[in-house]
Amino acid sequence: MRGGSNYESGTPLVELRINEGESFEGFLRRFTKRVQQESIISEARRRQHFEPPSITRKKTAAAKRRKSVKATLKNM
Repeated sequence: MRGGSNYESGTPLVELRINEGESFEGFLRRFTKRVQQESIISEARRRQHFEPPSITRKKTAAAKRRKSVKATLKNM
């Protein structure tokens, strides 16, 4: 994860300055792109509700099972 230490340290997650002669729309577009690159929104959604490691492992295993079943059915 990029910028992971920023979440705990209390520093700004994204810091941008508006360029000389840049419109607000252009700045907003640049800001949105940076937020997506840093995956801030997805990280916030992931952290919104705590999920114990055991549940995370179960979900990962279930996803692997679904993927293997899908691949098996596709190859038949």
